Amino acid sequence: MDTTTYLLETSFPLVWILIAVIGAAIRTRRSPSRAAALETWQRWWAVAALGCGSLWMVFAFLGAPEVMAETIGFTRSPFEFEIAFANLGLAVMGFRAASAKATARERITVGLGAGMFLWGAFIGHVYQWFAAGDHAPGNTGGVLVCDLLFPAVMIALAVRSTRQAPVLV
Repeated sequence: MDTTTYLLETSFPLVWILIAVIGAAIRTRRSPSRAAALETWQRWWAVAALGCGSLWMVFAFLGAPEVMAETIGFTRSPFEFEIAFANLGLAVMGFRAASAKATARERITVGLGAGMFLWGAFIGHVYQWFAAGDHAPGNTGGVLVCDLLFPAVMIALAVRSTRQAPVLV
């Protein structure tokens, strides 16, 4: 695999972060308040990064399991089917967190739930990188950034929104 192909493959997952950031930045240019802007950022992150990013993984792992296994540096196994449905759960949670009715507390919970899977995947990728020398494009690079940031940013934005919310007595 040449360097350009490797860089494209390893960087592809970052497209979901890019979509979320660009979408939220454009949408909040004329936001009426900081609270409204924060809400927009939370919804874009939930739908584009966690929701669509995870849904893409569902289609990839179900539609091309051999390719995905090779991209990660593994051989084909039932693992691809299981990962597809784990990502379906993340996508559903992301789309729910993007709902106008989702609360900050619910978004924190979604972020924590996503984090349990994605941070565990991050640890697994790093382990395979160092223990097995797995430098496959789906094991290093963009996937590591996404595994860390998808849940962390969701949690951080939701926590920030709880701090801006007025206290009701």
